[in-house]
Amino acid sequence: MLKQILGRIPKKNSKNAGDSNTSTSLFAKRNEGGTKRIGNPADEALGASFSVLNVGSNGQDKFIPAPYEALPSFRDVPSSEKQQLFIRKLKMCCVIFDFTDTGISVKEKEIKRQTLLELVEYVTSANGKFGETVMQEVVKMVSANIFRVFTPQPRENKLVDGVDLEEEEPAMDPAWPHLQVVYEFLLRFITSPETDAKIAKRYVDHSFVMKLLDLFDSEDPREREYLKTILHRIYGKFMVHRPFIRKAINNIFYHFVFETEKHNGIAEFLEVLGSIINGFALPLKEEHKLFLVRTLIPLHKPKCLAMYHQQLSYCVTQFVEKDFKLADTVIRGLLKYWPVTNSSKEVLFLNELEEVLEVTQAPEFQRCMVPLFQQIARCLKSLHFQVAERSLFLWNNDHIENLIKQNRKVILPIIFPSLERNARHHWNQAVHSLTLNVRKIFYDLDPDLFKACQNKFDENELKGSEIEEKRIMTWNRLEELAAKNASTGEAVLVP
Repeated sequence: MLKQILGRIPKKNSKNAGDSNTSTSLFAKRNEGGTKRIGNPADEALGASFSVLNVGSNGQDKFIPAPYEALPSFRDVPSSEKQQLFIRKLKMCCVIFDFTDTGISVKEKEIKRQTLLELVEYVTSANGKFGETVMQEVVKMVSANIFRVFTPQPRENKLVDGVDLEEEEPAMDPAWPHLQVVYEFLLRFITSPETDAKIAKRYVDHSFVMKLLDLFDSEDPREREYLKTILHRIYGKFMVHRPFIRKAINNIFYHFVFETEKHNGIAEFLEVLGSIINGFALPLKEEHKLFLVRTLIPLHKPKCLAMYHQQLSYCVTQFVEKDFKLADTVIRGLLKYWPVTNSSKEVLFLNELEEVLEVTQAPEFQRCMVPLFQQIARCLKSLHFQVAERSLFLWNNDHIENLIKQNRKVILPIIFPSLERNARHHWNQAVHSLTLNVRKIFYDLDPDLFKACQNKFDENELKGSEIEEKRIMTWNRLEELAAKNASTGEAVLVP
């Protein structure tokens, strides 16, 4: 009966129906002369609705609320109403503004920023456990603000004076003044003692964490720094998510190494993992050893290694410090991905190699010293002076020098030809001087071994000269026979 009566009442049409700017006009009128408060301001604000309007900077529509007015401060309401006000403020902050045009919705943006700051303060000073409703609204607000699809900036792949333009200044997000406060809010919420992990894990779930990991590809380094801290806190607080987080990061690394070689957040991921690896219990699980072999070592392959090498080297060294038996695996992994034509990358490998050798024990060193010093011998005779110089600096490390001295009978015959050629005719004076110092170390340590290597080197040089002379004579004979038979067109056979 009531429905029938209500159905007969004619509905009042909007005064400006069809006008796309109607709501905007209403919004402007309601804000003339400031915010009006009638009766209980808390009740009025909490009952306000947030309808979404379309207003855009380029004629296209963008989400703007009407009305969007500041809610009362937490200080202005009784304690019993603070949680309800908190939820209302969270919902209010779900509204997204267009920050590409600084001239649009200036007042509303500032209202939202101040509201976000109030939320941060409230979470920081909270003295009661957050309920499920609050957690649900928190996750909704954070998700609405930070989860977005990145559009890659158009850049020309050109070289100007040898400088790659892709290494220009990173793109800064114009919405960062608001995003920063949202990230700070999320960080305070995660670390708050009033956030119960057993309840929060239903909302900070795998889907939320996965979207958070996707944000690490942001070009804004400020955002990646916050993400790194938040991910580390989530890993520490939500133990149930730890295997999933490690697996998800693994998959991102696989995609980066074997498919795209493009990602902005590899260094930040490795910083988080460095802290995680440092906390691994001993003995190391097989899963963690596989992570080293299948994930960390292949990360040496991409060309952009320099962007994250410091963090990667720390992670790898952590494994060797925890289990010295992994030194052989790590060194052979480095040799597998050793660069051939990239000298700057080769210097990075030598830096990491020294860090690994510094924590390597004698038995593991002996297992890999032959292929290792075959590679070092190639580095010693490199025409790139930084590569040769960095490899000679290995003898400045006391631990490495002791390992070499103990195994000199195997190592010196491998590297002696490179040392001798450097001493005779390397173009760089610093490399020449360092080479003479290393030769002197071996000569003072074991003169007989040094002389034996010298004699063998001279024999090989003589044989090499004979082979070279024979090769030249063969080519000369071939040219003579070819000249004779050029007119007949017959095939030339060289006896």
